[in-house]
Amino acid sequence: MTTLHPRLAADTGALGETDLCWLRWMRDARFPWLIVVPKRDGLREWHHLPVPEQRRLLATVNHLAGELERVTGADKINLGALGNLVPQLHVHVIARFEGDPCWPGPVWGQGEPVPVDTAPEWLHRLRLPE
Repeated sequence: MTTLHPRLAADTGALGETDLCWLRWMRDARFPWLIVVPKRDGLREWHHLPVPEQRRLLATVNHLAGELERVTGADKINLGALGNLVPQLHVHVIARFEGDPCWPGPVWGQGEPVPVDTAPEWLHRLRLPE
């Protein structure tokens, strides 16, 4: 049984899933922010996935990046797979806007998150990958 890291479970809300990944949204009202988490126990690095699964993960991330750009009108889409604090492989897809609270720097470690429990409006307009 694959499990979601406790920090990811606490900081994100469920959006959907594919056969390979959980699709989550970050509970921080400052940014439209998605998280893609492969359902593989002990997986820490993208390159540890078999190549066909790497391609499927990339297709999922690309799809969500395009959708996030479409529904938010973002100036920039940031992608990241840091994993320094949460070792379970997960990919961030973040819509950025000139003048947002962290612009032009990274979102990590900047300011305080603004917690939100209710799914934001933009989330309901996303077309999820199949």
